[in-house]
Amino acid sequence: MIDGTAATNGRSVIRVLAVIGQLDVGGAEKHLVRVMSSLRTRGLDVRVFALKGGGALAPALQGAGVPVYFHTHRRPGLLGVLQAACLLRRVVQRERPDVLHFFLPAAYLVGSVCSATVRTKRVMSRRSLATYQARYPGVRAAERLLHRHMDAVLANSRAVAAELLAEGVPHERLGLIHNGVAIPAAAPGRDDARARLAIAEGALVMVCVANLIPYKGHRDLLAALERIRDRLPGDWLLLLVGRDDGIGAALQSQAARAGIAAHIRWVGSVGNVIDYLAAADIGVLASHEEGFSNAILEGMSAGLSMVVTDVGGNAEAVVDGECGRVVPAQAPAELGAALLEFALDPARRAACGERARARVAGHFSEARCIELYRELYRRLAEGVSPVIPPGAGLDLA
Repeated sequence: MIDGTAATNGRSVIRVLAVIGQLDVGGAEKHLVRVMSSLRTRGLDVRVFALKGGGALAPALQGAGVPVYFHTHRRPGLLGVLQAACLLRRVVQRERPDVLHFFLPAAYLVGSVCSATVRTKRVMSRRSLATYQARYPGVRAAERLLHRHMDAVLANSRAVAAELLAEGVPHERLGLIHNGVAIPAAAPGRDDARARLAIAEGALVMVCVANLIPYKGHRDLLAALERIRDRLPGDWLLLLVGRDDGIGAALQSQAARAGIAAHIRWVGSVGNVIDYLAAADIGVLASHEEGFSNAILEGMSAGLSMVVTDVGGNAEAVVDGECGRVVPAQAPAELGAALLEFALDPARRAACGERARARVAGHFSEARCIELYRELYRRLAEGVSPVIPPGAGLDLA
């Protein structure tokens, strides 16, 4: 069975079908929801297909008037993948999208095969470094083959774009669209946010928004805090906001051994992080790999000085020394020193936070990101060369 509704727009409107693996809470998934919902309000006929049915974010899309397609009785394992692939092919043949856009590797591999004989413009978005290819034999070769058949390939950071060029993506088909976030006009006040979260008014609060996955570097963050615990204010608090993907118990044991468990709040997955950001003094992301982190931009938009690792596009967002600190990945000593630097200097972290907010407004706004997507789809639908013309470099965003 298909879950989805037909649109009433005429074909004079550009029709886009975005394909993604699932719609549970994650950076790429939240980005997709924001982009497609906003494009819907700007007059595009956008739809979303999820290889895996349901997901916590599906209602947000449907509430914005974006049809969502998935199999309501998808079977597990390979049989379920084949089932989803057959359904996707039927949807593509029936809806005849002008642009078919694959987000993330699973959607790229399955969707490309399903749509091989369909006459439509096809786009792939890679939103992370290609380290995942080492874990899945054959994926590297398969993706390099598929790159040749895409009308456009999108990166979300210069680091990702450089990898795609090295994999043979034609320069004239390569696009760069950084993530964008909305800066709330009326963000919650710090005191009000702390009152709602039962956080002491004078506490030093750090926040890390990242699902509990090994490559997000939580172990490094806890090790860094262990190193500096005796030099931090006595009432410091770390908010860990994100879904436990299987390492939560090990992290809690590490915190207990380090003697910092009382200073950590395991928040879990939340629909809206705005109160947690408003209540914090410092944002941190200790990841080992990234494409271009929404969590960093959200922290910057909330006026937080950010301490991040130098992976993927993190240093494209955070200018070291200006709106935060950029430190090596998997280096708890350097991470701890940067956190302590901001912890002990309220004036400096406030100034960096103001510059961080201004940087997001000037370079990484949601409005700019959405407009770049709309322009990409328009150019593709009209048969114009996509985002970056030959020799133009990677300076789109």
